[in-house]
Amino acid sequence: MFELGIKVNPTEDRITVDRKPIKQDHDKIYLMLHKPKGILTTMEDELGRPTVAQYLGAISKRVFPVGRLDWDSEGLLLFTNDGEFANKVMQPKNDITKTYLVKIDGQPDDRNLNRLRMGVSIPGGRVRALHVEKISRKEGSKQYNWIKIVINEGKNRQIRFMFEKIGYDVMKLQRVAIGQLKIGKLDRGELTYLDETDLKKVFIKDLPTDMKPRINAKPNVKGKPAKPVPGKHVGKRAFKATHKQNRDFNKMFTEK
Repeated sequence: MFELGIKVNPTEDRITVDRKPIKQDHDKIYLMLHKPKGILTTMEDELGRPTVAQYLGAISKRVFPVGRLDWDSEGLLLFTNDGEFANKVMQPKNDITKTYLVKIDGQPDDRNLNRLRMGVSIPGGRVRALHVEKISRKEGSKQYNWIKIVINEGKNRQIRFMFEKIGYDVMKLQRVAIGQLKIGKLDRGELTYLDETDLKKVFIKDLPTDMKPRINAKPNVKGKPAKPVPGKHVGKRAFKATHKQNRDFNKMFTEK
């Protein structure tokens, strides 16, 4: 005999199906989409243009995009129903890095790329690349080149304006990472859930190891200061005589 109409307290009772717990409706969810080119980063459009909402049909909860990608751009786009997380990602003070692969119509030299590192003025203010380098791809040719660029701002069409400033048009633009959360092998139009480990990667900067601050003198195992390197100035302590040296020095002038 089955009992109908059982009341459940979601804050105290644990509901399972085939011994697997069911998540409550109030649970927060986090998603990553590989947004294709030619799709608006909005949930609806008055003109009937295709939007990212078409990839979220299987998601029962209402979610929203974190940040945006232009119509002509593709790549990693985050979704959530967690407003606090979204604000943390988009806040400029949190310095979240975004990594892009850019196909441009030409072969920029080091001088041009260095202009991006030093900073250029675009509509919306002055911006700069935290890291920029040429990369090799099978699609490359003498007519165009692929560039990897890392920024921590999020101004409208920023990457396109930056390359336009040094004389190159962007032919293709793909965001491949937010922090150290990478798009990996996720296909265009494919959606996947993120777990706690994935979310932590968002807040870790995606920069080459040689850009990290270096410490010249490291403490030894016991936590004591490292010994001075011979021939290297380490301050006044390098010239301080020992008690024995002082005693021998004084003895030289007291002997008859």
